[in-house]
Amino acid sequence: MSYGLGAYKKTSVHTASKEQILLMLYQAAIKNCKKAIEGIDSQDIKMKGEHIGKLQDIVIELNNSLDFEVGGDIARELSSLYDYILHSSTQANIKIEKEPLEGCLNVLRTLYDGWSQAIKSLKVNNDKTGNA
Repeated sequence: MSYGLGAYKKTSVHTASKEQILLMLYQAAIKNCKKAIEGIDSQDIKMKGEHIGKLQDIVIELNNSLDFEVGGDIARELSSLYDYILHSSTQANIKIEKEPLEGCLNVLRTLYDGWSQAIKSLKVNNDKTGNA
């Protein structure tokens, strides 16, 4: 059963659009941020560290994928938000405090909601104009 789920997840990533992958990354970042908070709440230092590490890996990947020539000010703003998340999650890891992670979670949820709406709007516009 575990193999089938892993194969399904791998296939879904390989067949996903760039937009779907972006949303998947945000979902994974949100999930790992929540798990890190859970680790702090339950005083499970290993769990906290593992999930902060995964959160940071995702945020670094998101930051590395920014195109500053095309994205301009938006890319710079996103990079600043990603830097904030990296800094705050590092502080949460060092100090074993969940408050910085709660700030990260709020930013991640806001970004996810914004991208989700933008992608839906783009899809509606493309459907109306007949573009794929």
